[in-house]
Amino acid sequence: MALKTLIFSFLVLSFHTLTTAATADQPSFFVRSIDREMTEKKENYSHFRFYWQDIVGGANATSIPIIESIPKFNLTSTFGLTRVIDNALTVGPNRTSKLVGRAQGFYVSTSQTEYDFLMIQTFVLFEGVYNGSSITFLARNPINEKVRELPVVGGVGRFRFAKGICSC
Repeated sequence: MALKTLIFSFLVLSFHTLTTAATADQPSFFVRSIDREMTEKKENYSHFRFYWQDIVGGANATSIPIIESIPKFNLTSTFGLTRVIDNALTVGPNRTSKLVGRAQGFYVSTSQTEYDFLMIQTFVLFEGVYNGSSITFLARNPINEKVRELPVVGGVGRFRFAKGICSC
């Protein structure tokens, strides 16, 4: 039995040594340093105004219920309601205003007593220098509050390493 354990240990050690030696000069696919040019760029501040066109019913709905609210809890809220969205972002309040992007994601009603939603959404832009760039938000959105702020959790393209807030 001791001989089998010794042989097994030798084989494992040999395999480990061979694979380590074979990959020593190859770059790691899991860990690499961040491009210094990306971290040393000057921060830019941007202010955008979009109109979020949420159509919750009808033939042209852009917000589709995936899970309806739970009847036991929906006396004062829509607790449990989950909707997936693909809403237009326009430059004006009318739905026919110029389309500059889409708000894609979902929201979930998370309160049994108030109208508030957990919102996870990405604003995908396709206009001008921001074409192909997107910015992502994740937050509790208390609908009845006069001013609401949703934190920016990141972005891609022109919004790489983005941080900030979205005021509603």
